[in-house]
Amino acid sequence: MQPRNMSMSGVVDLAAVKAAGEAKAKAEQARAQGGAGAVPPSSLVIDVDEAGFERDVLQRSNEVPVVIDFWAEWCEPCKQLSPLLERLTQEYGGRFVLAKIDVDANQMLMQQFGIQGIPAVFAVVAGQALPLFQGAAPEAQIRQTLDQLIQVAEERFGLTGITVGDEAGVEEPAAAVVPEGPYDALLEAAVQALDAGDFGGAVQAYKNVLSDDPGNTEAKLGLAQAELLARVQDLDPQKVRQEAADNPADVQAQISAADLDLVGGHVEDAFGRLIEAVRRTTGEDRDAARVRLLELFEVVGPEDPRVTTARSALSRVLF
Repeated sequence: MQPRNMSMSGVVDLAAVKAAGEAKAKAEQARAQGGAGAVPPSSLVIDVDEAGFERDVLQRSNEVPVVIDFWAEWCEPCKQLSPLLERLTQEYGGRFVLAKIDVDANQMLMQQFGIQGIPAVFAVVAGQALPLFQGAAPEAQIRQTLDQLIQVAEERFGLTGITVGDEAGVEEPAAAVVPEGPYDALLEAAVQALDAGDFGGAVQAYKNVLSDDPGNTEAKLGLAQAELLARVQDLDPQKVRQEAADNPADVQAQISAADLDLVGGHVEDAFGRLIEAVRRTTGEDRDAARVRLLELFEVVGPEDPRVTTARSALSRVLF
């Protein structure tokens, strides 16, 4: 799995809902073990290269948020930021781990994350990437960003961090039995339907969960993604984009193009297209564009800063 396919950096990831469920199960297992499986403090900060990225970042992010520090030896701001991030990693005591990536030695990763300058800091949670900040930010701002990351990881994915022991090492914990939740079977059926390309079946499975548990976060996210994928599966991307370009006043053309934008990872383009459609229309057309924009917010997730920015822009054109 490559970074450009991770949904928190924009691209809809068919495994996102499954990853969230697995992450929650692992979090429950860790809590049931009461601190077993502790790691030494030295393992909280690791150097990562392209060969180990999937193991050390993507797979690890199913257990604990992974903050990525893109740096280089020649980068003066990096020499200020990196030690600060390392200190904060130890201070937060296992709520996240820090992966340090030398961009000179790992230029492919730098390109895949779309990094234009360093230092740049990202996070990966349950296999999904989230841009945090660029440049040597003040410590107070970094702490606030980390606190928000931890909150998102816990509330959306059930990740509460890992237990930190001492450098002497700890024994491998015994496997714990994680009790199934009341909707696990339905959610697993929905994930299997997504994997098989049966988006209609996935939509129905998620709706079945939400009919009993309207606040189920995993089902709400899954439903939004499944409905989006169902809408775009039969579209001709080239034709849709051409129609949207030729007919900027055609709201339905803009809505279809926005769906494709989001699936393709162009989150800001999708949001901006629909906000512009809301601005220039009235009546049913305006409402259709607004409703689709709110649906796309659900796909990306309310905690994403791009959603926050787009909500503010939508309010400005509405009122």
